[in-house]
Amino acid sequence: MNSNKPGLNTICTHSGSIEDKTFKGSVSPLYMSTSFDFMDVDTKRYPRYFNTPNQEHLSKKIAALEHAEAAMIFGSGMAAISATLLTFLKSGDHAVIQNDIYGGTRNFIESHFTSYGIEYCFTKDLSPESFKECIQPNTKLIYIETPSNPLLKLVDIFAIAKLAKNHQIITAADNTFASPIIQNPIDLGIDIVIHSATKYFGGHSDISAGAVASSQEIMDKIWDLAKDFGGNLSDYTVWLLERSMKTLGIRVKAQQRNAKRLAKYLEKHAAIKTVYYPGLKSSEYHSLAKIQMKGYGAMLSFELKYRFDSEKFLKALTLIKPSMSLAGVESTMLLPSKTSHSLLSVSDQAAQGITDQLIRFSVGIETAKDLIKDIEQAISASNLKK
Repeated sequence: MNSNKPGLNTICTHSGSIEDKTFKGSVSPLYMSTSFDFMDVDTKRYPRYFNTPNQEHLSKKIAALEHAEAAMIFGSGMAAISATLLTFLKSGDHAVIQNDIYGGTRNFIESHFTSYGIEYCFTKDLSPESFKECIQPNTKLIYIETPSNPLLKLVDIFAIAKLAKNHQIITAADNTFASPIIQNPIDLGIDIVIHSATKYFGGHSDISAGAVASSQEIMDKIWDLAKDFGGNLSDYTVWLLERSMKTLGIRVKAQQRNAKRLAKYLEKHAAIKTVYYPGLKSSEYHSLAKIQMKGYGAMLSFELKYRFDSEKFLKALTLIKPSMSLAGVESTMLLPSKTSHSLLSVSDQAAQGITDQLIRFSVGIETAKDLIKDIEQAISASNLKK
C-alpha cells in the first residue's frame, strides 16, 4: 500500500477543490460565467465543453475516488450512460448488456439502439458464461451494473473484465448502487465507470447529475461526442455537488451500517417473504461481495408476503418517504414495478423477479430503531387479514 496516498475522507474533502487565492476562503469559489476569454489562454473554456473551472476541478475528485485518470460530469445519470454507449457503438456494432439493469438504461437500449443500427444481446443470467455466449464478431462493448437495480444482484467484475480483454472489447460498469466508497471497478479491470451522481454523490435529494470516469484516452473520446450532445451540468449545481461529495465517505458508511441492521431485521420478519441484500449470509452473492466490494452498500430490497398490501404499506409510512429516487440521507422506499422499472413489459419485469410486492429500500442515516418502528406500524396497517 502506498503510504503517501491520501485517505478516502481526505480525497472526498480536499481533492478537486479550487483554491481561493483572492480571499483565502475555505471552500471552492463558484465561477458562474458562461463566457471566458479565448485570447492568450491555454484552455478555451465553455460550459458545454465540460471544462469550466468548477467542472474541471470536481472531475478530478471523481477521478481520484474511482482510481481513474480522468472524469466528466453530466446533467444526469442517463446523459452519462447514453453518451458513453453511443461513443463506442455505431451502426453495425454489437453490445452485450447485463439483463438485470436500471429500467431507464434498458428502455434507452430497447427504444433506440435498433434505429441507430446497433445490435445487442441481453444476457440470460449474470454468469460469465452467459456474457461469453452473447459475444459476436462485431461486439464492441460489454455493459454491466453491479449491484443491480433493484434486486442487488452481483456480477463477477474481474471475470467479465478478463473476458472482455481476451476479446478486445470495451467494458462499462454502472457503479451507482455501490459508490466508490464500496467498490472500484477500474481496479478489477473495467474500462469505464458510470454513476448517477444524483444518488450517493449528491446524497441530499436535491441534485441531478451524472459522472463517467476512465483513462484519459477513453474520456477524450467520450468528450468528443458529449460536447455536441450538450449534456453538461450548470456550474452552480457542480459547486453544490462538490460540497455534497465532501461527506460522501461518512454518509455511505453510516447508511451501510443501518442497511445491514435493517436487512437482518427484515430477514427474520414474518411479513417478509424475501430480502435482497449481499451483506446477508443467506444471499447467493455474499461470497462474491466479500471479494470485490469493501462492504455491502446501503441499498436493499424486500418482498412483502401477499397478505400485505404493498401500496398501503408505503402510504402508512410516517418517517420513511415513498419517493422516486434513492441514496439521500433520508430513508426512502418505492415499488420498482411502478417507478424505476415501469417502462419494462410485464413479462420483462417477471423475468427479472420484479413483482408488485417488491419494495426497494434506500436506507438513510436516521437512528435504526426509529426506522424499524416505522416499518412495524406500516406492516400492521397494510395487513389485509386483520
